Amino acid sequence: MSTHAKRERLLLADLLEAAGPDAPTLCEGWRTRDLAAHVVVRERRPDAAAGAVVPVPALKARLDRVQEEFAGKPYEELIQLIRTGPPRLSPFTIKQVDEGANVVEFYVHAEDVRRAQPDWSPRELDPVFADTLWSRLEKSARLLGRKAPVGLVLRRPNGQTVVAHRGTPVVTVSGEPGELTMFLFGRQDAAKVELDGEQEAVEKLHTAKQLGI
Repeated sequence: MSTHAKRERLLLADLLEAAGPDAPTLCEGWRTRDLAAHVVVRERRPDAAAGAVVPVPALKARLDRVQEEFAGKPYEELIQLIRTGPPRLSPFTIKQVDEGANVVEFYVHAEDVRRAQPDWSPRELDPVFADTLWSRLEKSARLLGRKAPVGLVLRRPNGQTVVAHRGTPVVTVSGEPGELTMFLFGRQDAAKVELDGEQEAVEKLHTAKQLGI
């Protein structure tokens, strides 16, 4: 049975292929080639990928070096590596690990490619997948919103809410789970959401660079 992570993986690969190696993305400073290299390094070079989460300069330098090497590979090869997935002995081959680690990762990066195009339109998510993204938000909101400059509450259309950051004044961000995901991962300009709160607080949150990992 196909999983959300597998579906988003294939969609990401298709979008990267269609866009070509030099298209813009929502990731600052990255073209599609750089984004593809990031995805491949993340699941095929754990020795380097640690530099993305461990704040050690030497690890970050190693990650940058390895990612640059992969970005220099033929673009078609990078796309194929994304499609075929991680190597056989990778923990990402375990369904539960793949779903836990890659559903949001691949969704956000697929949208990074889609929403960087001038003619993009919102993608309608099926209810099961929307619930999956909301479940991930409930678990990770405090981490992703920990540096928000104001109090931050997320609200989906059915009224469910989650507190991403405690503080005052409070801004409530309302939208579908996919849009809230993009917002909380620092893609505020590309997220179709509504912000409710004091104007100054809303402006601070909308331009905040601290959201996300």
